Amino acid sequence: MNTKTKMPEWFGGECYEDGDTVKNPFSGEEYKLNNVELSMYDFIIGAQLVFEMSPNLATKGMVDDFQKGLDWFREHNAKAYMVLLD
Repeated sequence: MNTKTKMPEWFGGECYEDGDTVKNPFSGEEYKLNNVELSMYDFIIGAQLVFEMSPNLATKGMVDDFQKGLDWFREHNAKAYMVLLD
């Protein structure tokens, strides 16, 4: 892992080896994320897609983990959260 930031215990997704730059599709603003932040960002965006495309598949646990992901991201990188997710 490229950073000292660790994934939370509840996170069951993949943790990437490398980070990357992410672009907000609405504003066009970009933000460089480390590997852990990028892993959480992709988890959040993936959950949003599931909720939008197949809302009947969303369980309470999925919604809870989605909210935990948003909270985690806001706590660990508030500036990136404001650019990419707010």
